[in-house]
Amino acid sequence: MQISGELIENKIIIKKPKDVGRLYNKSHIGKIISGNKLELDLLEGIFLLEEGKIIIFHNKERIDFENLTKITAKKISEFEVKYHAFKDLRNRGHAIKLYEKDKNISFYNFNQTFFVSTYSERDLLKIDDSKALIKKVEKKNKELWIGILDEEGDLTYYSMSILDIKGKNIEHIFPKIKGILLKDRVVIFNRKASENLHEKEFYGKPFGEGLQLSIVEAMYLQEKDVIDIYTVDDKKVSKENLLKIVKDQQPDINLRFSVFKDLKKRGLLVKTGFKFGAHFRAYTKKPEDTHAEYLVHVVAKGFKSTWAEISRAVRLAHSVNKEIAFARVDKTKIDYIKFGRLRP
Repeated sequence: MQISGELIENKIIIKKPKDVGRLYNKSHIGKIISGNKLELDLLEGIFLLEEGKIIIFHNKERIDFENLTKITAKKISEFEVKYHAFKDLRNRGHAIKLYEKDKNISFYNFNQTFFVSTYSERDLLKIDDSKALIKKVEKKNKELWIGILDEEGDLTYYSMSILDIKGKNIEHIFPKIKGILLKDRVVIFNRKASENLHEKEFYGKPFGEGLQLSIVEAMYLQEKDVIDIYTVDDKKVSKENLLKIVKDQQPDINLRFSVFKDLKKRGLLVKTGFKFGAHFRAYTKKPEDTHAEYLVHVVAKGFKSTWAEISRAVRLAHSVNKEIAFARVDKTKIDYIKFGRLRP
């Protein structure tokens, strides 16, 4: 026997005690109101109607699925995205409910262990809004789930959190050496010094009997006063001039360099992440003990991206058994926002 409900303004009211018990106690749908009645929001009502578990009346006339959809679409913003996610998560066994206190959060689960934000694949990720939302959710000791609806109506889910990224590597003291600038890298020809740098902190890549450093590694060692850099004409390159040279090739070098330094300070070994589509890959331990666990992509405050780009980054990281984090740089503050593939 179907449950019967009445549409009153923007709510659906269930009056029979037996029906109230079936929905609220067994499925955690609706909320109890005065008179031991059950109040459903429109999303819950249209879900039950599509499932054939309820019949709904308004002014004694029965409302069909099409008309209730039209009513609901007018009342709930981003209805089509939210409804697909609500239906999908409910069918997966999650007792989620519409969240109306924050426009950036779509749902919370009955046990209040996680919140869900939903987006269309055409929406933009705004890194500043994401950081604020994560902070708000984590302050409540909850998880944040992201549901992305593609144009075919399929959903992909991600977890999103602030990552306190740390490694177990220590920085060593190295003797002063000389390096030669070759366009966008620096070469060291001292064999012993090269071996020392590579073995202790995984700097560079072997080049003959020496070492080839990436430009960001060279900048870091120059700042640490470990290396003096010269041109092929044997002219010394100051820190200021090196930065000018590098900026012509990498306009965002200041952002990248600030993250490189922060990762080193956090005890990580840092290498280029180009072949994985990110700025850096990072090791918590020496490479002989572990693969790079993280891919780190550097972005500035105010960064925006399509969800399709985020999806590609997460999928690639997942395929090579790594975690992807976007390093959001705001002056001297760096936040590592981690995206993970989620199977609810």
